[in-house]
Amino acid sequence: MFDFFDGKQKIVIGMVHLGALPGTPLYNEAGGIPALIEAAAADLAALQDNGVDAIMFGNENDRPYSLKAPAAAVAAMSAIISRLVPAIRIPFGVNYLWDPVASICIAAATGANFVREIFTGVYASDMGLWVPDCDGALKARRNLNLPNLKLLFNINAEFAAPLDTRPLPLRARSAVFSSLADAILVSGPITGQAAAQSDLNDVCAAITTVPVLANTGVNLSNVADVLGVASGCVVGTHFKFEGHTWNAVDPARVKIFMDKVGSLR
Repeated sequence: MFDFFDGKQKIVIGMVHLGALPGTPLYNEAGGIPALIEAAAADLAALQDNGVDAIMFGNENDRPYSLKAPAAAVAAMSAIISRLVPAIRIPFGVNYLWDPVASICIAAATGANFVREIFTGVYASDMGLWVPDCDGALKARRNLNLPNLKLLFNINAEFAAPLDTRPLPLRARSAVFSSLADAILVSGPITGQAAAQSDLNDVCAAITTVPVLANTGVNLSNVADVLGVASGCVVGTHFKFEGHTWNAVDPARVKIFMDKVGSLR
């Protein structure tokens, strides 16, 4: 895995889903930035106090999603995470949906260890024709002097269908070879829905030089199968109260899940 995990295997990255940010349709002006910080701090504590290996901050509530991040939202996300950094005891990453260059910039502003994003491919999506700027993102990492920032490439985008007809394992291999991916993530079709186990198996068999993680829909019932082949997973929805994506993180659900992961390591 990555050096900042000190050799730990079968990594679990827990999601802190920020509330809707300024400049986006669901932003709550009444609570403002202080309310966003308070909610994120509670989720952060529930995750890291109950054993997850890393945290990832994402803007899942900025619906409908944009392929070009609004400046106000990028500034707000950077400010919120920066306020929380003193409380973070484990590695953390960021993801601005769906703008890879903005995600790199937020990582630079906050000192994040990694970025998750759609970096490669062409998609027909809910947001229209989706052509990620991988070149711009990697140049931003270089120009911002972030050689140790790891880039986690989600290779089958949620809310979208690829226009690339190549098999998923071939697209994964290409992302590593030509686009310099530090890790490959395999997703289901929408937030909270698992990737097909067969897709995860095939990608893990094809990729041996970088970690492969399951990116969506991992829960108590499938985590043994997932970690049987993958280097780790990202967990968001399953950690929420009642398993609902837009609820707060439930500490009890996190502990039960991480106890199960401990038995699998």
